[in-house]
Amino acid sequence: MQTLTLIRPDDWHLHLRDGDAMKAVLPDTARRFGRAIVMPNLKPPVRTVAEAGEYRQRILAALPADISFEPLMTLYLTDVTPPEEIVRVKESGFVKALKLYPAGATTNSDAGVTDFDKVIPTLRVMAELGVPLLVHGEVTDPSVDVFDREAVFIDRVMRPLLDKLPSLKVVFEHITTKQAANFVWSAGENVAATITAHHLLMNRNAIFAGGIRPHHYCLPVLKREIHREALVEVATSGNPKFFLGTDSAPHAQSTKEAACGCAGMYTANNGIELYAEAFESAGALDRLEGFASRHGPLFYGLPANSDSITLVKEATEVPASLHYLPNDPLVPLRAGETVGWRLRS
Repeated sequence: MQTLTLIRPDDWHLHLRDGDAMKAVLPDTARRFGRAIVMPNLKPPVRTVAEAGEYRQRILAALPADISFEPLMTLYLTDVTPPEEIVRVKESGFVKALKLYPAGATTNSDAGVTDFDKVIPTLRVMAELGVPLLVHGEVTDPSVDVFDREAVFIDRVMRPLLDKLPSLKVVFEHITTKQAANFVWSAGENVAATITAHHLLMNRNAIFAGGIRPHHYCLPVLKREIHREALVEVATSGNPKFFLGTDSAPHAQSTKEAACGCAGMYTANNGIELYAEAFESAGALDRLEGFASRHGPLFYGLPANSDSITLVKEATEVPASLHYLPNDPLVPLRAGETVGWRLRS
């Protein structure tokens, strides 16, 4: 039996939802990760420090009594987020970043940014105070092919933004392309990226294997094999600019298996085990701890966690479904199949 012990990792991009849905999925993350950056795209979105504080309390109240976990909160950047709110973010201690969703880019992004010129004053204060901007990096121009929207975003938005605000701390979230990997690699130390396990393990063929696979649909969408290979290369490189962000996004089965299904994969139930698979396939298990446990805290100016987890090399069956909402379960990635590693209790 092969085991792998790691400093307890953190998840730097997580969707927890709220209410009963949040209570159903929170334990999966909290058993594996010491901290997580929690996305603010609720309905209505989390737009102020006060709202983030209330959401944080709901998360802490839902934690199982025997689990220690720290939610790191974010605010949803809108066209009208005032610069003064960034001062409150810095003073709060528990809000760690703002999230940029281009309006209409993904789930619950309708209130996102419509005009980047409108948010420059707020971003300027973020740069001055060292508050990171977490970016969903896709253009929403319908004339741009869905597989090209991340690459086009780099040229249309990311480069001009960093030219205006070169010291702004930016996390290019859930990167999916060779272009994004190269951009982050060559950018300054203030630019980093998160990478999901599913983008390390699958290319876009997975969406169509044996028919349309709605549970393999996410945004940004899976890309060609050359892009997956580029992500594996940078994730396993040891470069501290790249770190773990699951982008685990729960949706009820009825909303995934629908005529217009939601984007997102639920991976939190195997949130570190899938990364171990990806790193093992690349012959880089010795670099998983850096990617999962050290690089993210370094970028955010936080210490690494003081405890550890142990993974066991053992094929483990993934349930066909998980409890989520009454009469509407959650279908995780690899439902009914196996994952090659198991978290030791």
